Amino acid sequence: MKIHQISLFVENKPGHIVAPTRLLAQEGVDIRALYLADTEHYGILRMIVSDWEKAARTLEAHGFVVKVTDVLAIFVTDRPGGLADVLEALDGSGINIEYMYAFSDVRGDEAILIFRFADTDAAIARLQAAGINLLASEELLKK
Repeated sequence: MKIHQISLFVENKPGHIVAPTRLLAQEGVDIRALYLADTEHYGILRMIVSDWEKAARTLEAHGFVVKVTDVLAIFVTDRPGGLADVLEALDGSGINIEYMYAFSDVRGDEAILIFRFADTDAAIARLQAAGINLLASEELLKK
């Protein structure tokens, strides 16, 4: 259920995300989901990749500071209110969402939500109790 996400800091300058993405491509690591957050001087590039261990080793060997975190992925019907349904399952639980991002699933009429929770295990329990299915890494990474 927990999915390993790699995050790295990159300077907020033109062309600074090409190097890590090119390195991953050269190593045959597929980027399945990506999120870039920025500030004035740096950005945080978050990725879910086909082989997180290989990606982390490769990037670290080339001087990148890499952090591996656990995130959760959830299929949600791609319709108005789909996100609200998931968030309502967490309402009143006190579980903090640190960040999230989403993308449409090209295989059907669903979207995939990626969540980073302050307490991942509590989030898993709460979401499962609400009947919300979490994706395993294999499901998210298959094409």
